[in-house]
Amino acid sequence: MRGLRTVPHLWKICEDMLAVCPNAIMLQYVNPMAINTWAISAKYPTIRQVGLCHSVQGTAMELAHDLDIPYEEIRYRAAGINHMAFYLKFEHRQKDGSYRDLYPDLVRGYREGRAPKPGWNPRCPNKVRYEMLTRLGYFVTESSEHFAEYTPYFIKEGREDLIEKFGIPLDEYPKRCIEQIARWKNQAEEYRTADRIEVSQSKEYASEIINSVWTGEPSVIYGNVRNNGCITSLPADCAAEVPCLVDASGVQPTYIGELPPQLTALMRTNINVQELTVKALLTENRDHIYHAAMMDPHTAAELDLDQIWHLVDDLLAAHGEWLPEWARGAARQRVA
Repeated sequence: MRGLRTVPHLWKICEDMLAVCPNAIMLQYVNPMAINTWAISAKYPTIRQVGLCHSVQGTAMELAHDLDIPYEEIRYRAAGINHMAFYLKFEHRQKDGSYRDLYPDLVRGYREGRAPKPGWNPRCPNKVRYEMLTRLGYFVTESSEHFAEYTPYFIKEGREDLIEKFGIPLDEYPKRCIEQIARWKNQAEEYRTADRIEVSQSKEYASEIINSVWTGEPSVIYGNVRNNGCITSLPADCAAEVPCLVDASGVQPTYIGELPPQLTALMRTNINVQELTVKALLTENRDHIYHAAMMDPHTAAELDLDQIWHLVDDLLAAHGEWLPEWARGAARQRVA
């Protein structure tokens, strides 16, 4: 439903950009970012945009912590779709300048109980991603608590044992929002009374992009862009997350090629949902909202068709006037 709510506002931003700054670059941080990026590229193909997240670099830092290796000595290459990209390479620079594959160390650490280590949030033990590493052979960049929502394997009614085994915090995001708002309020008060405000560098890409475009100094970021054949095993029009070179010419995605088949297959389950949501937005066809929910792997694993239809009805009613007018209305009846 967030895609239905946010994209109409993005339409207005795109129209304004075309009118007053057609050569500007949109830095797109708004979730659902992949759906937004895909929809904008389809409706406004001349808009220069990149969808941004912090999961690639953030996860690399977490894994360096698990391995007791300085982050600066890590080299990686990741690709996929947002919240379902994987490290195709994850390596450690050796003293002789060569690089060593770190995947065997990650798998061994998990199986021996040394990884994952406690991180920044004790409520999120991060076991889901390590388990998927042992099944797929690659580590996903999105957090365990998120990734468990995008797949049908971990959150199941009546399977509290899975929740316990993998430490999945079902109420994490409401708690995190409450804590974040409290931090913002405290920070605002500190700034009001401070004699000097120090701004520390974050792991977000926006400032790097602005600096590279403005000065020409090159940088490499992980951005979400129209695939256009960067990942040959994914649809050309989907939003792909790939390494991008940034300089005075803008954001330039790099070629990846074909992904391992098991990764491609898993990504397609989420691309199906994204594609149908984008179709709903572009055609204003309300039926595609229900079709998208049908294809969601977690939803389909738990609910029958009538339950999915009723769920969408309830969500549409709950969001009410926040939705565009074409998405509102009476409950959708299935074809007899």
